[in-house]
Amino acid sequence: MIKDIVVNLSVGEGGSYAGDYAVSVAAALDAHLTGLAFLYDAVVPVAATGYIPPEVIETQQRDSEAAAKAALDHFAAAASRAGIAAEPVKLAASFAGAGEQFGLIARRFDLVVVGQAEPNKETVEALIAESALFESGRPVIVVPYIQKAPLKLDRVMVCWDGSRAAARAIADAMPLLERAGAVEVVIIANEPGKQDEIAGADMGQHLARHGLDVDVKRLSRGDIDVADALLSHAADVSADFLVMGGYGHSRLREFVLGGVTRSILRSMTVPTLMSH
Repeated sequence: MIKDIVVNLSVGEGGSYAGDYAVSVAAALDAHLTGLAFLYDAVVPVAATGYIPPEVIETQQRDSEAAAKAALDHFAAAASRAGIAAEPVKLAASFAGAGEQFGLIARRFDLVVVGQAEPNKETVEALIAESALFESGRPVIVVPYIQKAPLKLDRVMVCWDGSRAAARAIADAMPLLERAGAVEVVIIANEPGKQDEIAGADMGQHLARHGLDVDVKRLSRGDIDVADALLSHAADVSADFLVMGGYGHSRLREFVLGGVTRSILRSMTVPTLMSH
């Protein structure tokens, strides 16, 4: 059951897509939604030496305060229009520490919503999304930066490879899958190191036992990688929503994104629920 959701409200220009989508998710699930906007510390250039005028830092602080207020005001208005229970929250953070801080906060919620970082742009959203996935222990919906429409579940695509992460994602997504018009379980048949079928673990049959309208599709990826095969099929069938495991491995104390997860986060065009 999902009754308590948190969304990171981007304070960048045009960054309301994740908050707007989260409002529609909360409305569909009759859940409480917390919108969190970070008030970022002033950034002093590393190469700066000598005296830095106070007005430079003051200007940055004013701009950050205005951006956070604008994000929270937009969120509050959207939540009010949708008639959901919502709480806007503002927190101070550094650019470097915001991801870890958000990941820790997200542990206290049932579901996390974050925005996709725009490709070729170095933004804090990428750090927040990765931290939410690997540090929160909660399912994470990543919303494409081009997303304009609210939650739609007419056709949900579930990516299944028999892994622990994929099984976790499917279980976490069940409150949404139960509202889906149709569910397609997609298996990449020739993915190296994975089995096409797993004895006693027919995921299509499992979901059908939950009363879902399920179809199972086995794809051959051909000469393209797994992420491209999945995204291409999602486009072909006009999928509204994806469910998949989020993969990564630990390097020292950092998580490094797995290849498929990294590619999906970079190229996604459909809202995607991931669990790690």
